[in-house]
Amino acid sequence: MSMLDQGLQGATRGPTGRPAVDEPSGAGWVLFAGMMLTLLSILNLIYGIGAIADSSFFVNDARYVIGDLNTYGWIMVGLGALQMGAAFSIWNGNSFGVWFGIAVASVNAIGALLSIPSYPFLSMAIFAVDILVIYGLAAYGGQHRPL
Repeated sequence: MSMLDQGLQGATRGPTGRPAVDEPSGAGWVLFAGMMLTLLSILNLIYGIGAIADSSFFVNDARYVIGDLNTYGWIMVGLGALQMGAAFSIWNGNSFGVWFGIAVASVNAIGALLSIPSYPFLSMAIFAVDILVIYGLAAYGGQHRPL
């Protein structure tokens, strides 16, 4: 008998014989949303630093809606920092973090749509992840529980 089972001897058992865990509905979605916001934050920080440094990764003749490549880079660095803050706020269980995460994911989704002419597949993948983050936070983020 494992130490976990010894500590849970009086706990209710599920149909598989393992201790039943009372996990709130949607806790996985909220955790997923926080993890994806962290991943998108790191990607945006890397892309932003690359754009500020005039990296050869970016398309040479691309036209940007907002300024030039350097301006785009600073916007991406700022957005990445906001996304990281939103992820930590979501993990703390704050209702502000849920709404802030939805707002930041929405701004990132719009930014992904604006960059479709230069990077169509990457932009659509980032857009899809943003939509899943928005869904997870909107559907299950309002439940007050520790993660």
